[in-house]
Amino acid sequence: MAPEDRRAALIAATLPLLREYGAAVSTRQIAEAAGVAEGTIFGVFPDKVSLLRATLMAAFDTRPAADALAAIGTRAGLRERLREAVTLLRTGMRANANLMAVPRELMKDDAEFFKQIMEGRHLIVDGLSALIEPDRDRLRRSPKASAELLVVLIATTVHRGFGQIGEFGDMDDEEIVSVLLDGLLVRPPTTPSTESAS
Repeated sequence: MAPEDRRAALIAATLPLLREYGAAVSTRQIAEAAGVAEGTIFGVFPDKVSLLRATLMAAFDTRPAADALAAIGTRAGLRERLREAVTLLRTGMRANANLMAVPRELMKDDAEFFKQIMEGRHLIVDGLSALIEPDRDRLRRSPKASAELLVVLIATTVHRGFGQIGEFGDMDDEEIVSVLLDGLLVRPPTTPSTESAS
């Protein structure tokens, strides 16, 4: 196996273990999951921390999600496009939810990692902005501002206490899109008499 392929295979085997055990995962567990001898790990990575860091970088790489957002396209209506985007992004955020504490242990002084996190967030916002752009004239805020707000709403439903906002874990994908596009006001059903009165 080529070195880059072996590296990718070790990262792929490590990721679910890192999600489950955090930084406490052992190289023995990783080797068993990868189907290799423990010494093979150290032929590719100088130490366990290097492997865990590389795995975190892969886990928080938003390029695949940005590509998937671009693949949604703009043929469907705005709500349908955004529902698909929310489902996609929430799935990814949920998968990485348990990893949120790990970077503090492994990456606290890693400027490259935090640069990747910020660049990744920009990629996602840009991808959402492109989905919203055809409906720019229907919105009171720019596509970028709308995309940033949507990212906050998604994160709020995945990470408890995100931004000290409280618990929104019961929101589904459709409600997230509705809150973004319609606000929080519950609108009573309209009847002919109320329509004529307004």
